[in-house]
Formats: sequence, structure tokens, C-alpha cells
Amino acid sequence: MSYRLKEKTDSLLSKEKGTVHKDPGGRINIALVYPNTYSVGMSNLGFQGIYGLLNGMHDVVCERAFLPDDGDIDEYTRTRTELFCLESKRPLTRFDIVAFSLSFENDYPNVAKILQLANLPLRRVERNARHPLLIAGGVCAFFNPEPVADFFDVCFVGEADEMLPDFITIYKSVPVRAELLGKAVKIDGIYVPEFYTVSYNTVGSIANRTAEDSVPATIRRQYLKNLSPPKITTSIITPETEFSDMHLIEAMRGCPWSCRFCVTGRIYNPPRKKALEDMKDEIRAALAHTKRIGLIGPSLSDYPYIREVLKIPEVDFSITSLRASSQSAEIIGLMKGHQSVSIAPEAGTERLRKVIHKKVSEEDILSTSERLFQQGIDILRLYFMVGLPTETREDIQGIIHLAEKIRKGSPKGTITLSISTFVPKPFTPFQWHPMENLGEVKKRLKMIKDGLKNLRGVRVFHDVPKYAYMQGLFALGDRRVSRAIEKMLTVRDWMKAAEAAGVNKDFFIFRQKGLSEIFPWDFIDSGADKEKLWEEYQEALSNA
Repeated sequence: MSYRLKEKTDSLLSKEKGTVHKDPGGRINIALVYPNTYSVGMSNLGFQGIYGLLNGMHDVVCERAFLPDDGDIDEYTRTRTELFCLESKRPLTRFDIVAFSLSFENDYPNVAKILQLANLPLRRVERNARHPLLIAGGVCAFFNPEPVADFFDVCFVGEADEMLPDFITIYKSVPVRAELLGKAVKIDGIYVPEFYTVSYNTVGSIANRTAEDSVPATIRRQYLKNLSPPKITTSIITPETEFSDMHLIEAMRGCPWSCRFCVTGRIYNPPRKKALEDMKDEIRAALAHTKRIGLIGPSLSDYPYIREVLKIPEVDFSITSLRASSQSAEIIGLMKGHQSVSIAPEAGTERLRKVIHKKVSEEDILSTSERLFQQGIDILRLYFMVGLPTETREDIQGIIHLAEKIRKGSPKGTITLSISTFVPKPFTPFQWHPMENLGEVKKRLKMIKDGLKNLRGVRVFHDVPKYAYMQGLFALGDRRVSRAIEKMLTVRDWMKAAEAAGVNKDFFIFRQKGLSEIFPWDFIDSGADKEKLWEEYQEALSNA
């Protein structure tokens, strides 16, 4: 093992509070892997929560591994060190189960890189019973695990805090892997890709999907019925994260608004809200380690106990983005000294907000922005998208005009526009819609930057559109896309990798799709009716 890698690991561990160290003997050994760097992974509440959930089982030991930083990847390769877990520094090959938490599609190439560094075969068919069992969970597994299905033995479709205990029980009782998989697939939400065969028609779309005998044709997404008492909570606090020394607490899961572009608002439903007393108990426990508390939820303005929570003394609260409403300004008023707030208009005109079902008016946005600045915030972050269905140059001009109106109403403070490229997602009404072409997206981004460059106190940031299209390929792709992911081990540019692997990116991301098409994710029962989503899509287009 490289001394430099060992020394860096010891340094990270020395700064942590809450790390679990267990004797691995006689226990199920699980390597929990986040396919991004330590700083990103340790800022993820789901990853932290699963770590705590697994280590709460007396017969399980769970340790963590991450994608090394670029310089450390070179060190792993130079010294021929196999990727190892932090707690015991054991390589992943010495664990019974290697469990990946998949939160972002663009982390898929990192999955391949991690397995390469761990000296584990990437594809399921190349592994045998002597290798660890590879499982995957996280939000990406909820809505379309197919681009990575050939890499994993088991995928958890839904909230793993509901399924993991049952899966571990079966794992303990069935030592033979083939029998284990046969029993595990009977748990609602457990997907075993090898039991399913996919065929394609001459135009390239899916012709048929066949399940083996006694295996369910449809996988029903599982979700936790009640957030109280909490199962998912921050396990480890460390300064080496994006949320330095912060304890994250989930206030609610699911969103009541169902915006047409948002997959998390669809697959995490029905909305569930944590009881006030459970929130208070979690905060009290966290205060033993830190005063910094981050409240997590898709729409915290809709959390019924938010005022009571924010009135708890001696806590430095941080919150995710709020809806544009008078209630949001009132919430910020309770958080004395809060420097920045985010709201998400998403589009610059009333017409386009109606298309995407974003139920906030221009008046909501302007009045909320003005009140937020009156509360003393320094930075107002505004989230927008470009390339939305039916979007025109007039809608882009609307973003510019909206920023100008906000600046006119509030001359103090900084306005930051954060702009991302629209990516259609499964289980949303826009899953049939093609992405806007790259050249047009770049022109629209330039319009915004040029239109606001002389406006005092306004800054514009945007994503790299090329990577939004990669996200689109991985979000909408089928099993054939795994060839492009594998190719990225040697060809870093994803477009060149897709071409070299014989994957037609345009087929997945730039093609208008019809109601009769079989999607790669149609085998998942997410609770959304496909025909109703189509009707909603047609309604959106009618507002063009």
C-alpha cells in the first residue's frame, strides 16, 4: 500500500466525528462506495444515512470508499495499490458486498473507474462467486438503472432504507449466490438484471423485454411510509465536505408541486413530513457535535413545522432552496445572519412557467426577492434552465428582464443566476421530448450573459452544456449505453467514447419519441401512469 495514500486517509479519519470501527470477523462486510470524491460523497445525506443504517445492524460492518482525487488516482496506479476502504484500509476485493450509491448520472464513468482501481471486473458476466456481490441503490436506480445494469448483480429500485434490512436477512440465510438472487428478487423493489432479456427492433428502440420464469415482469418502487422515527440521518461530521462540519437533517421527502421537468418530485412521492418532536430530538443530538444544522427537503416552505424548528435556540441553520412566496421571506426572517438564499423561477416568462407547471408568478418572484433583500441577505441565487420544451428567444429575454426587475426593486446585495441545461428525465411528462441542440443552447446562454453583463451586482454562472448531454444519454439510455461508459476508461471524451463504442447518442437524446415506444425504464412501477404523463405532456405543448 502507498504510504502517501495511507497518510491521507489517516488525516481524513482524524477529522471525523462519528466514524464506526468494528471487528469484521463473523460479520457481513460491506464496502459502501460513493462514485465521486470524499468531499462530495460525505455531503450526501442518503450515503451517510445508509452507512449509519448498516452499521446499526450488529452482524454487519460497513466501511466507505470514494473516487480518489486525480493526483491520488495516479498514485494508486503507480504503486499498484488496490482501492481500499477508509476505516480498515482493506481493498474492496476483501468485502462480501460492494454497494454503490448512485445519485447523479454523470458519476457512471466513475463507477467503471473505481472498479478498475479495485481490480474488480466491470461486467457482471466477468465475475463469479469469489468476487464480492455488487449492488446499487440511490435515486438513479429508482428511475433508470439500465445504463449500468450490466455492471451490477442487484439494484434497489426505491428507498433502500425500506429494503436493506430484508435483503440483509436473506443474504445471511442463503450462502449460495444463485439461490440468493432468486430469493432476493421476491422482495418488492429488488431488481436482478440478469433475470431479464431485452431485444431491439430494426429502428433501434426496444422491441421486447422478457423476464425469466417466476420472476416479476414489473419491479414496484419501494418507499418508506413514514419518516418518523427517522432511519436516515447524518452519521459522520467532518470539515472536509461541501457542508463543512454540518449535520444534515431530512425534514420532508417528496414534493407536492410535481413540476413537469423534475424526476425527484415524481419518484419520491407521496410527500412525507417528519414529526416535529423527531426533528427536535435529531437537532438536540446533533448539537452535541456541531451547531451547524442543514435542513433537507425539496420544498421546505411547505414543511408545516418549519417556523417551530427555526426558533430552536443556539442553532446555525442552513436550508435548501425555497419557493418564491411570502412564506419564504418570513422563514429567512427567522434565520438571523443568513447570508444567501436560493429560489428557482426556472423560466423567465409566465407562459413557459405554465408549460413546465412551475406554479410561481412573476409577482411572487419579484415580491419575494425584494423581501429577502429587506431581511438583510447578501446573495440571492436564482435557478433557471435553458432548452426547456417550447422555449423561444423571447423566453430567454424574459430571464434578462426578470433579473433587471429584481435589481431595480432591490439595489443592494448580489444577484447570482445559476443556469443549467434542461435534461428530460424518466417518469416525467417530458420523457418523450428531445433535448435542444448544443449550438442553440450556447447561443441562449450567450444572450443571457451579454444581456446582463453591464447590470451592477448581477453574476451569471452556467453548467457546461456538453456534460448536460452526457447526463441526458445516461438518464434516457438502455443497456447498450454501458458500452460507452466502459469505453470512457480509455477515451475520456464521452462523445468520442460513445462513437467508438457504437452508441448513437442522437437516438437517445435528440429524437422525438411517441406514446407507443417502450422505454428502458417501463418495467418499473413508480406509481406514475404513463398515459396520464402523456396527456400532461400534450397539455404542456398546447401552451406553446
